[in-house]
Amino acid sequence: MGTILLIHGALGSASQVAPLAAVLRDAYDVHTVELDGHGDTPAATDSYSIAGFARNVRDFMVSREISHATVFGYSMGGYVALQLAAESPDLISTVATLGTKLAWTPEGAARETSRLDPAAIIAKVPQFAAALEARHAGAGGWERVLAKTARLMAELGARPIVDAAVLSRVQQRVRLMVGDRDNVVTVDETVAASRAIGRGELCVLPNTPHPFEQVRIPLLASILRDVIA
Repeated sequence: MGTILLIHGALGSASQVAPLAAVLRDAYDVHTVELDGHGDTPAATDSYSIAGFARNVRDFMVSREISHATVFGYSMGGYVALQLAAESPDLISTVATLGTKLAWTPEGAARETSRLDPAAIIAKVPQFAAALEARHAGAGGWERVLAKTARLMAELGARPIVDAAVLSRVQQRVRLMVGDRDNVVTVDETVAASRAIGRGELCVLPNTPHPFEQVRIPLLASILRDVIA
């Protein structure tokens, strides 16, 4: 039975990928990883970074005696998965991502962080604010999660961590997925990233926006079954 780790996106938690885990458990040993500072997991002082999140995944694998696994990451989770694949190839057999932004610029980071103002979220989408509040009750509050995420995005805009040089070091099979209606990640930037990876593959999901909650889980699961080692 193959082992797969599922990593949630920014502002998400382990519960975000739970529906996907439920579908895959019939044939695989599935684990959902909750990154520091999200959901019910408090953040250590220096852990809210791509390097810190990669360390979270490594520690998770060690604690559960997982020696080798396929990793799926949604959005920021995919960024973490690629960083981990480049620096710890002995741990990662295959990588799959969905909606992962790999073309970070200062302008793009500013655009994304502008969406992370708590007051604006409360005023415009109070249901989303309530969902975030419930989701991150154990991580010090949803406003703190937004602030830390905005700071991380700004850092990536100024100095991307997973750049072309890092992608070129990834030797595993990697399938980069993007929705054709994603308003955060473009198909073009995903194509460019797939070509920078030696064994990179591109997969465009039809009629699919960025939010994970709007992704068709049966379709995603069928694509992952094809890449799980």
